[in-house]
Amino acid sequence: MSEEEMIEETSEELMEEEKLPFAKAEVVRLMKENLDDDKMIRERVKVEMNNFLYSVLKNVCEQLNDYPYTTIEYEMFKECTYPYTNITRINQEKERILLHLEAIKADCNALAMDVQKTLKLKDVVEDDTFTFSAPVEDEEELEDE
Repeated sequence: MSEEEMIEETSEELMEEEKLPFAKAEVVRLMKENLDDDKMIRERVKVEMNNFLYSVLKNVCEQLNDYPYTTIEYEMFKECTYPYTNITRINQEKERILLHLEAIKADCNALAMDVQKTLKLKDVVEDDTFTFSAPVEDEEELEDE
């Protein structure tokens, strides 16, 4: 890499750093604190983590703005941050619901098969065409003759 390219890359990083909502060094410090020691963080990841944190902050603030009160209380904050702080519990509940729905589907399929096998009018192969013939009044007269 030439010296000009390195200078250009450094100046681009400085320009990006100026646009970041949070101090990049603090975000990187927190990331390194929570990652394994052998992990290296690419510059793009550092920038995107900073932007992601800002988008979370914006979303929480938008929800807080929906309250009609002028003072933001802790309970309001807890409610707005619930999806972020309880994602594990939310995913577990989602899995539980999906498993329950699968069990319901299996029960419905078993009931449908039972109905098809046991609730026939006669022991004959079912025919898709159903015809109904009205009794003929003249049949009795024909039999009497």
